[in-house]
Amino acid sequence: MALENFPLIYVIALLALLSATGIFVLRQVLKTRKLESALGRLQRKLRQETGTALDYYELGSIQLDKRLYAQAIINLNRAIKTEELDGDALAAVYNALGFAYFAQEQFDLAMKQYKEALKLSPEYVTAINNLGHSYERKQLANKALEMYDQALALEPKNGTAKRRAEALRKRIATPSPAK
Repeated sequence: MALENFPLIYVIALLALLSATGIFVLRQVLKTRKLESALGRLQRKLRQETGTALDYYELGSIQLDKRLYAQAIINLNRAIKTEELDGDALAAVYNALGFAYFAQEQFDLAMKQYKEALKLSPEYVTAINNLGHSYERKQLANKALEMYDQALALEPKNGTAKRRAEALRKRIATPSPAK
């Protein structure tokens, strides 16, 4: 009796798997289409007229999503140069600019941008985490740990800071073998 139901169970499982895959693919297509539409709209607008800081920031953010880091850097710098933004909004632009440099493994430039973001918004936890990650990549474990601890002081449930701080504490506590 169980063998009689096996083909039906197999077909149902296969249909469920195909449906889940189809939904995933559809979501990705819609997300990509939305990004491409916004990218095209902003590029057309900025070709015709001078954009606002938010236009350049939005374009830079889309380019970051598409991993077009060099182009994102240009547009994020344009957003800064408009001098329309201040405070938290400008800090977000500096943080995004830092991310673009970080993605290109230009860690010193990334750290400079994260520090600018923190000058404008000292409790900007994302920028603190990003600065900590940059310090890690530069092999500055103690400074990185300071940043993660600072992030945890501001946001105790911050999963990224918790994970990275624990990993760094283990690495610092365990002396490396002599060469």
